[in-house]
Amino acid sequence: MTSEHEIQSRIMLAVSQAGCTIIRTNVGRVKTATGRVFQAGPPPGWPDLTGFRHRDGKMILLEIKNEKGKLRPDQEQFQKFIKDKPVLYGVCRSVEDALEVINRE
Repeated sequence: MTSEHEIQSRIMLAVSQAGCTIIRTNVGRVKTATGRVFQAGPPPGWPDLTGFRHRDGKMILLEIKNEKGKLRPDQEQFQKFIKDKPVLYGVCRSVEDALEVINRE
């Protein structure tokens, strides 16, 4: 089975070559020197990759999963929220899936 990290790397390269800017949306918790926990990154459920299409500036949000990967509840909630917004969103398991998303009108 292909790792999500490997799929994500392939997708980032292909989407970039297809005329888009795309970045990994990093998320994590950091403990400060004073012991406070800081949540870094976007809200829970935000997709793995964020970017835009050069030709029209349309925002791209891609959630990456491997062959057996399933959306977590917060990712399902985000998917429902974003479906009627004017962005290019999709759950992608391959480069082909990602190219299909970014080529939507």
